[in-house]
Amino acid sequence: MIENYNDFCRELTAAGFSLAGGKDEGVFTLLEYSWDNQPPDSKVQWHTGDADTDPWEWRIRVLDERDDIAYGKLFFKKGGYITKEWYPYFLAARREGCSFDDMYADGVISHLAKQVYGVLREDGAVSLHGLKQLCGISKEDNSKFDRALVELQMGLFITMCGRQQKISATGHEYGWASTMFCITEQFWGTELFAAAAKITPTEAVEAISEQVRSLNPNADPKKLKKFIYGK
Repeated sequence: MIENYNDFCRELTAAGFSLAGGKDEGVFTLLEYSWDNQPPDSKVQWHTGDADTDPWEWRIRVLDERDDIAYGKLFFKKGGYITKEWYPYFLAARREGCSFDDMYADGVISHLAKQVYGVLREDGAVSLHGLKQLCGISKEDNSKFDRALVELQMGLFITMCGRQQKISATGHEYGWASTMFCITEQFWGTELFAAAAKITPTEAVEAISEQVRSLNPNADPKKLKKFIYGK
C-alpha cells in the first residue's frame, strides 16, 4: 500500500521502474488508480498540490531530492520512472550500442529532435520555454516540437531534470514553472553509460522481462516488448 511519497520511493526502488499513472498499460504501475478513478478514502489524491500525497508532485520531488531516479516520457510516450540501477538495462535495449549521431545518420531520429538535442548538449540544462526560444519554435511548430521532445525522451537521449520559474524582463517571477531538460549523460554521469556498454541488448531485454514478470505475471507480451524498446 502506497500512502505517501516515501512509500512510493521505497517501492519504486524495489521495483526499478514504473509507469507514472494509475493505468498499467498491460505491463506495470506502482499506482493503483489514476486521477479520474481515485477512491475518496485513499490518502493518495491526484492534483491536490500536496507534495506528500499527490503523485503529480512526486515526479518533481524525485528530481529535486534524489539522484537515483529519472522521470520523463519513458513508456508508451507517457510519464514513467526508472531507477539508476535499471537505467543501464533500458539504455542497452533501446540504444543497442549506437550513439545519437549513428541513429540520426540511420534516419531513426528526426531533424528537429537533432536540433533540440544539439542545444541541450551545447548549453546544458535548459527550460522548456528556453528551448523553444533557442530552437526558434513558432506556434505552428509546437506540435512538432512536442513530438521531438517525446522522441528524445523515449530514446533516453534527454530527460527532465527539474523545473524553473519564469522570470520577466523586470526580474519578477510569473506564470507556471517551466520543466527543465538536459541530456542523459549530464543527468547520470559517464559511469552509468559505461555500465550500460557492458550489457548486451539480449541480456538487457531478458533482465527487464524477468523483472516485469516478477511484478506482474500477467503482463501482455506484445506490450512488454513496446515497454522495453520504447517503440
